[in-house]
Amino acid sequence: MDEKKIMEELQLMKSQMQFQLAAMDKAIDDVLWFHWLGSVAEIDKVRLIGPPPKNTRAQSPQNRGNPVVFRAYTFIPKHIDRNKKHPLLVYVHGGVHSNFSSKGNHRIVAEILEQGYIVIAPEYRGSTGYGAGFQRLIDYGGLEIEDTFAARNWAVENIDLVDPERVGIIGWSHGGLHALMNIFFHPEAYQAAYAGVPVSDLVARMGYKGPHYQRLFSADYHIGKTAYEDPKEYKLRSPAWHADKLQTPLLIHTTTNDEDVNVLEVEHLIAALKAAGKEFEYKIYEDAPGGHVFNRIDTKLAQESRQEIWRFLNRYLHPDFPID
Repeated sequence: MDEKKIMEELQLMKSQMQFQLAAMDKAIDDVLWFHWLGSVAEIDKVRLIGPPPKNTRAQSPQNRGNPVVFRAYTFIPKHIDRNKKHPLLVYVHGGVHSNFSSKGNHRIVAEILEQGYIVIAPEYRGSTGYGAGFQRLIDYGGLEIEDTFAARNWAVENIDLVDPERVGIIGWSHGGLHALMNIFFHPEAYQAAYAGVPVSDLVARMGYKGPHYQRLFSADYHIGKTAYEDPKEYKLRSPAWHADKLQTPLLIHTTTNDEDVNVLEVEHLIAALKAAGKEFEYKIYEDAPGGHVFNRIDTKLAQESRQEIWRFLNRYLHPDFPID
């Protein structure tokens, strides 16, 4: 066997091992959710469907063109009144390839549950921990948005305790993009939204993130072209270019020292919303400690910022135990 063939085999083995480790990590993390929140919530993980992919390269021949099957976590507070309806929060994870990990989210989910919200958290197409095929179904800013919407609809239709007239959506970073795109394209489905440090302009983002990031999007199983080759497609997947569609009460947070989603993206979104004459709320923090995760950590500032979020959402969703 020549050296090139050996290197290819080693690379394949490395890739397979990475996906196996990701699946193991996800299985362990599922247990951790029960460790952190099992005493205060009924936790489940359901399987549901989103639309078929437009690009079927990641599907097997036998599955080609079928709807995408994905998972979602559900959390129902144990202390709520089972004789009445309650608000739902759709909580969307971030990351180009990531998942709804307890490591960065359990404290936030605990705060949400304490107020009396039911939560659904989709592991939309492209999420990690479910093998190479599912990860390669990624459709950033595309049909993954419809997976999140499908999770919202599943919860409304299948959890009897959910009030369909009190549904909100929240997310940070890529999850913030999901929140924005959901309210822009499905405004009737949500009564309030929060977007934290949201990815807002993929054309600008491709310019400052570098070649590795660009390759994730231009892969043949994904968009298949660079922003240079098809800027229109990247604009279609960018919230800032759909600002005229806003109808839902919205709060946006960002910080000037965000090392991941540069503040220029969110500034573009804010400027576009203002130019469209939209009413919304926003706050640009100045060099908030923690940068990209500034209000998802355990500092006093983070806790105060999250209280701002809960007070905003509570005005529209009216949980039984709101933050004062």
